Amino acid sequence: MRTAVVIGTGLIGTSAALALAARGIAVHLADRDQGQVRTAAALGAGTEEAHQGRADLAIIAVPPAHVAAALADAIGRDLARAYVDVASVKGGPRRELDALGVDTKTYIGTHPMAGKEQSGPLAASADLFEGRPWVLTPTRETDHEVLNLALELVALCRAVPVVMDADAHDRAVALVSHTPQLVSSMVAARLEEADETAVRLCGQGIRDVTRIAASDPRMWVEILSANPGPVADVLTGIAADLEETVQALRGLQSADEAKRRGGAAGIEDVLRRGNAGRVRVPGKHGAAPTVYETVAVLISDQPGELARIFADAGRAGVNIEDVRIEHATGQQAGLVQLMVEPRAVTGLKAELRERGWALRQQ
Repeated sequence: MRTAVVIGTGLIGTSAALALAARGIAVHLADRDQGQVRTAAALGAGTEEAHQGRADLAIIAVPPAHVAAALADAIGRDLARAYVDVASVKGGPRRELDALGVDTKTYIGTHPMAGKEQSGPLAASADLFEGRPWVLTPTRETDHEVLNLALELVALCRAVPVVMDADAHDRAVALVSHTPQLVSSMVAARLEEADETAVRLCGQGIRDVTRIAASDPRMWVEILSANPGPVADVLTGIAADLEETVQALRGLQSADEAKRRGGAAGIEDVLRRGNAGRVRVPGKHGAAPTVYETVAVLISDQPGELARIFADAGRAGVNIEDVRIEHATGQQAGLVQLMVEPRAVTGLKAELRERGWALRQQ
């Protein structure tokens, strides 16, 4: 691949353009919003100038509702040798293209499983896709050259290719992406009218659950409008679990001992099923989940403190596998939780204590 046209300069389109441009691909940018094009170009994602002739690859990075129309237009103009889209829904656009009578031999639907709560070119980064799954949904009609160019795109973005059927993909993302967004938003919505005293008690748990609730509502309306059935199916299952959990909690309130025992059993069941589901979430680099030990360190909210902790861990020869920060309410301090291999805990604690860090027991 030598040339690419990116149509749509939001978070995903600009991130893909940045990754390609960083690896020597001549990238041409296009968007209905010329201001976004200028911003993406200023970031080094490519040029505002239209490509002359036929590009190697056209990347359609527009909202799901506009994918089919944008593809039909690009294919009709013979813009490139191959076409991909990066929308989060795959079955609908494919059926729309078939209904429009578009020859789809040069097209393959794709979906990079990466994103942020922020949108737009300013949120983009060349490393957004590194190590993340990138779904490809070829059909029997897909030309081999097109598939190879799509695989090259994934490789240049340093993502991991995953081949799936389009409708199977849509059911999968309904479970692992679209439904979590709605559930996060519904939990966060409980905070809107909450008493200020309750809100001040927010800790890391509520921050974890509501992080993605900061996402752009307009963007998510477009995504969910393209995949409503599978999402509704997942929510139906969650609604049944919620109803059973409510009844179990009511049982715990009862004066009847048998009802309390039944309620406790119901709560334990949903928590254990949650445990079982959680361990299926892939761990580091997509490998099986690993159980890490946590070393908790008290830290002041001052520049350079995190870097100092990491440097001291490095001196101890310890790799930090994951890190979480819990900020203290009303104080310029917090708790840094360092997740490390169990065998590294003793040495790390000794090194940190020697260098003056205050540790907290977990």
